[in-house]
Amino acid sequence: MALPSPPLARKVPHRIEQLGRVRTDDYAWLKDENWQQVLRDPKALRADVREHLEAENAYTKAMLASTEPLQAELFAEMKGRIKEDDASVPAPDGPWEYYSRYAIGAEHPIHARRPRGASDGEQILLDEDALAKGKAYYQVGAARHSPDHALFAWAADEQGSEYFVIYVKDLASGNLLGTPIDSAYGDFTVSPDSQWLYWIWRDENARPSKIFRRPARGGEDVLIYEEKDEGMFLGVGVASDHSHVLIHVGNQETTELWLIPASDPTAAPVVAEPRRVGVKYELDHWTDRWVIRTNDDGAVDFKLSVSDAAVPAKATWRDWIAHQPGRYLTGFAAYAGHLVRAERVDALDRLVVTARDGRSHEIAFDEEAYALHLEGGYEYETTTTRFVYQSPTTPRQWFDYDLESRQRTLRKTQEIPSGHDASRYVARRLYASAADGEQVPITVLMLKDTPLDGSAPVLLYGYGSYGHAMEPAFSIRNLSLVDRGWIWATAHIRGGSDKGWGWFLDGRREKKTNTFTDFIAAAEHLVVERYAAKGRIAAYGGSAGGMLMGAVANLRPDLWGAIIAAVPFVDVLNTMSDTTLPLTPPEWPEWGNPLEDADAYDRIAGYSPYDQVKDQPYPPVLATGGLSDPRVTYWEPAKWVAKLREHNTADTPILLKINMDAGHGGASGRFDFLKEIALDYAFAIWALDLGWKQ
Repeated sequence: MALPSPPLARKVPHRIEQLGRVRTDDYAWLKDENWQQVLRDPKALRADVREHLEAENAYTKAMLASTEPLQAELFAEMKGRIKEDDASVPAPDGPWEYYSRYAIGAEHPIHARRPRGASDGEQILLDEDALAKGKAYYQVGAARHSPDHALFAWAADEQGSEYFVIYVKDLASGNLLGTPIDSAYGDFTVSPDSQWLYWIWRDENARPSKIFRRPARGGEDVLIYEEKDEGMFLGVGVASDHSHVLIHVGNQETTELWLIPASDPTAAPVVAEPRRVGVKYELDHWTDRWVIRTNDDGAVDFKLSVSDAAVPAKATWRDWIAHQPGRYLTGFAAYAGHLVRAERVDALDRLVVTARDGRSHEIAFDEEAYALHLEGGYEYETTTTRFVYQSPTTPRQWFDYDLESRQRTLRKTQEIPSGHDASRYVARRLYASAADGEQVPITVLMLKDTPLDGSAPVLLYGYGSYGHAMEPAFSIRNLSLVDRGWIWATAHIRGGSDKGWGWFLDGRREKKTNTFTDFIAAAEHLVVERYAAKGRIAAYGGSAGGMLMGAVANLRPDLWGAIIAAVPFVDVLNTMSDTTLPLTPPEWPEWGNPLEDADAYDRIAGYSPYDQVKDQPYPPVLATGGLSDPRVTYWEPAKWVAKLREHNTADTPILLKINMDAGHGGASGRFDFLKEIALDYAFAIWALDLGWKQ
């Protein structure tokens, strides 16, 4: 039976002159110049672009038709590991306990509360599933109650564009209050006195650029902060002791905090410490002092300082927890009598509790690879914190921890309805030697009886950007491959913060190629140690991890039996040169500015996956995207696939799937999302089994 023919994207040479350099982009026409309108209304997509994307989707469906039974099987397995009527552990706040839960069959949760200590008396605050009915996409960002428990507010996105609408409901009457807030960011906060709502506006280019205040029960919006630097993101929150509203301004390398005293919630914000390029800091108020986490004064892996000043400018900071190279201070949580800080050493997390009198102790676990993070709660005057523990073999466990007595109370273990026997699996931590001698951690999950002779298919996952660490977490999805004899491996490569903030700095900007060569070193180590065989590895990554996929496909196509690039950031040079896109100026600290810096231009051009595609045999590729994605626009994977097909000298399939109803995160429902993962995994199996040749 003949294979279907792939869509042939027409070539329309588009000449670009920049910093004395010239490049030609044959597929630039795939970018709809009215993309801002498309974000808000996908039906506005230009007809020729829509026709091409729909042809790509039809081709991918035809090519993978033989995998549809497998996709259905994988989906059923993953769904079977989800407790359909699952619920979160209730979090106490004054007279109430707040939680979320799912109804059987529901794609989206219900937010609810009940009287503290009771098992009945539930009040439903928000039924996301009911609001999502009939909508192709529905996603709630922030959802929270007011401190006086009288209001409930939430931000909803109905396109995947990340333009949210904020609603406020009176819980006594059930009525919506005021006019819904349009063109909002997905985050907001309510003042400690419950009288004011602070929210973030997104401009026509989807940038969060202004913060407004309005009466919580509806009324006039008042501009309280405007950020002129297009390279900065905005956030808003409340101090742990409820003493201040905090405005956060920052990008990947620079931050600045502004303060509004809770006692005067309409006061103009005051800057804590003015921004200095390269200096990051965050702060929280701990009853009578500020605690500041910062990388200032060469503290690469961060330190904690304290300040007794009303406005904690740098001149008032005193070192408290000194910087220790290799011990990355990832964050902290303040309670009335204790402060809990999170640390990461060699890609493993731990928590350290410090009482106000200086006594401290550590919370740690003994598995070879695990993830541990604070979940916290609403209350400040408490000796109880909550953390979540998991590992590749151990489902999530929620513990309440008494900071004074050190007693752990297991509140919940993730339930796997179809069953999970941890003793069948083994998780290991390996280390690959990078080209410069650095040791790159690899976390491996497999069945105990999986042979280590190179015969097992391997999925190697990676990300390596923005300082995001790849935690050795439990995944109901990965088990579907592992149970079929696959080995799941995660490469903790530079560009992430797995081994500290220095690990991130060694994989960004001038050192970005370390990210790619670390991933290749991880794959080669798996081959040498007989976990894998060359050409029998499926490489998998998304977003900036999709850029990684494009780079390693260009650099070492012989290593991979498949490449899965989800919403891949592959058109780096063009995107970083387009200032109309929402993430371009904020991303320059990560990649460099090719509009003004010739070295940055040349560096990016030297690894940008789209620009580096060349005549060579490529492995099978599946690229996915979302039409409403404001982060990695749909045309990036579309252009990349077109160029790969043009230059691929092998007969391997290059496939594109664009979700025409979603954005960066894919489908919004918990089950619909699994169908997308099932497609990815089925493609990996099909590619490594050479199903496309059959």
